Amino acid sequence: MSEDMRNIAIIAHVDHGKTTLIDSILKQSGTFRENQQVEERLMDSGDLEKERGITILAKPTSVNWKETRINIIDTPGHADFGGEVERVLGMADGVILLTDAAEGPMPQTKFVLGKALAQGLKPIVIINKVDRPDGRPDEVIDEVFDLFVSLDANDEQLDFPIMYASGRDGWCVAELTDEKKDLHALLDLIINHVSPPKVDAEKPFAMLSTLLDSDPYLGRCLIGRVEQGSAKVNDSVKSINLDGKIVETGRLTKLLRFNGAEREPVNEVHAGDIICIAGLTKTSVADTICNSEVSTPIQSTPIDPPTMSVTILVNDSPLAGLEGKKVTSTVIRERLMAEAEVNVAITFSENENKDAFEIGGRGELQLGVLVEQMRREGFELTVSRPNVLYKIDSDNNKLEPIEEVTIDVDKEFSSTVIDGMNQRKSEMIDMKSAEGDKVRLIFLAPSRGLIGYQSRFLTDTRGTGVINRVFHSYGKYKGEMGSRRNGALISTETGTAVAYAIFNLQSSGIMFVEPQTKVYQGMIVGEHSKENDLAINVLKGKQLTNVRASGTDKAVTLVPPRIMSLEQMMSYINEDEFLEVTPESLRLRKRYLDPNERKRNLREKSDN
Repeated sequence: MSEDMRNIAIIAHVDHGKTTLIDSILKQSGTFRENQQVEERLMDSGDLEKERGITILAKPTSVNWKETRINIIDTPGHADFGGEVERVLGMADGVILLTDAAEGPMPQTKFVLGKALAQGLKPIVIINKVDRPDGRPDEVIDEVFDLFVSLDANDEQLDFPIMYASGRDGWCVAELTDEKKDLHALLDLIINHVSPPKVDAEKPFAMLSTLLDSDPYLGRCLIGRVEQGSAKVNDSVKSINLDGKIVETGRLTKLLRFNGAEREPVNEVHAGDIICIAGLTKTSVADTICNSEVSTPIQSTPIDPPTMSVTILVNDSPLAGLEGKKVTSTVIRERLMAEAEVNVAITFSENENKDAFEIGGRGELQLGVLVEQMRREGFELTVSRPNVLYKIDSDNNKLEPIEEVTIDVDKEFSSTVIDGMNQRKSEMIDMKSAEGDKVRLIFLAPSRGLIGYQSRFLTDTRGTGVINRVFHSYGKYKGEMGSRRNGALISTETGTAVAYAIFNLQSSGIMFVEPQTKVYQGMIVGEHSKENDLAINVLKGKQLTNVRASGTDKAVTLVPPRIMSLEQMMSYINEDEFLEVTPESLRLRKRYLDPNERKRNLREKSDN
């Protein structure tokens, strides 16, 4: 059964075109009827994936080509979701490395390729978007080869085939002079270059659970590759964890294989198949689902540890419970524990009272996506500023996460960016000129210095710069860093903001609220133009009199408020501040709403 099957993962840096290429493969392999309406970026099925234009969850799909079944796994390109990539590579026997013809290899390209090479996978290199006017395919191939060498690729891996493609237009060719009409050459190459699954069909059934999904009809679904043997619907199975202990026993109530974007029920699955199993309630990622005769678990790839955490608490603001239905610590705890079970890149811990939960993840985006998903599910939360997770080495030195930061920017802004990165205690390791008066800067920077840097970076480069980050290593603690923003404008009253009051207070700084916004005492309504916090009253209306002198009724002209995304707000707040998240609103607030409590806390800190 495994001879006519290929399992392949597509890996790349974010926005290099993986999902769009898979769309074209599905359309050209006869998966859809000719007149069938197919949405763009079909594999990005989640609402957040569609809105942000990024892949968050790895997803398998399948096409049939020349009597061979090709299972294709779409993987996330953003560093924060690297845990997904590490797991799913275990299901693949080969990888397609996609690289943008203009940008070339980026930090995440290096990360995902390193993981694939370490697992002994042979890559096919595709230079995508070669129709870009600023494309430089020949140089990019040299850069990709250098990257393979730097990652200690073996001779077999270095002998990689190269193809040129435009995933959006649906063509892929071995030479740029070839006719650019379809993706048939790529599908043929996958069959010829990628080995069939190395599995044992004679041994008892066993598969490693790699992804956990939920289905409205089937409930919990476990996705993985059958490593040995075969199984039928209603077979009795057990699941064992990495220590070999039994997690549960049960029956395979439903077996599904992937066909295009759909899952199709089958009665039997064989070694090498990538399948979806329903019927087990406790089994999770990294558990082995197997026949009762099997006692040794399939080893799972170790996942890189989280480098950043946030504390999530119950919403205790004066407006708590007005917009969300899930507000208690019990339901928040259950939801976070369920996420930690499904997502191996997330860690969960709690305090003694079980009312404050620390969630560890790869970065601000991953943590922000989790909070956004919970918000859409009806939760109300209070979220702290992200904190980096430190380590202590054998010599008792404090270590902190260091990231490799790649910045593409116009030359005129390079000195401003270098100065900004130096303030964040980063070290520049490379600087090279690119086409069109561009320059690429590469830094090693402590993660805590980069919290909140994105918005400052966009201001410094007038929106033209591109910044990419990927975890590099743990390095020695680089000492204290200064605050990275001005003070806050804090509301002194509870009520509804008034246009007249906001108009008179605009000179104090940038406002975050507009007229008719509900505010409360201790809520942050703007950023002060100076370094200190300032308490203001945005409820103060105009004093009405019966005098109508000339010029007393000037029109109120308001500067539009600064609107920030959830991740921007998370990275904006300081240690003494929280982000209040509800299904309808995002509000910045002080940790202590009462001004007297804030003063008392400041005094205690200064005494200590």
